[in-house]
Amino acid sequence: MMDQPQAKKITDPKVALAKAEHFCAYQERSQQEVRDKLYEWGLWPDAIEQIISRLIEENFLNEARFANAYTQGKFNQKAWGKIKIKQGLKLKRVPDVLIKKALLGINLDDYLEALSKLLQKKAATLTEKNELKRRYKLQQYAMGRGYEAELIAEVLKNSGL
Repeated sequence: MMDQPQAKKITDPKVALAKAEHFCAYQERSQQEVRDKLYEWGLWPDAIEQIISRLIEENFLNEARFANAYTQGKFNQKAWGKIKIKQGLKLKRVPDVLIKKALLGINLDDYLEALSKLLQKKAATLTEKNELKRRYKLQQYAMGRGYEAELIAEVLKNSGL
């Protein structure tokens, strides 16, 4: 088997900055994602920190904006719950303060509606006859998607699923 060819290393910080600007302009990024990409390109730690500082100064990189975009995207596109979104942001090393602010951006009514739709969609696919097992499977599914146990129980009780 042949090994994958190594990505060409970038040694010039100006070239790296231009590429990093493009990387950030394409999609919101966390500082950690950019840092990882710069290391992948083979830059030195001091050059990486200078590039990240420039990206922040020029507003290519903004952790608060990233946290909000990530939260809204995962909630709207994938119907993730707050727990799973929070874990994802923690993996991207976003500060807790920004995570809390971003999660507050989710409308509670929309959140409950998304959970209800998620449970109804899953309930339609279940063949389980035993009511307790059926509820348990629905609860586990929603918890796996990052929803809070109390909310799941409430929605299950109120929807009669």
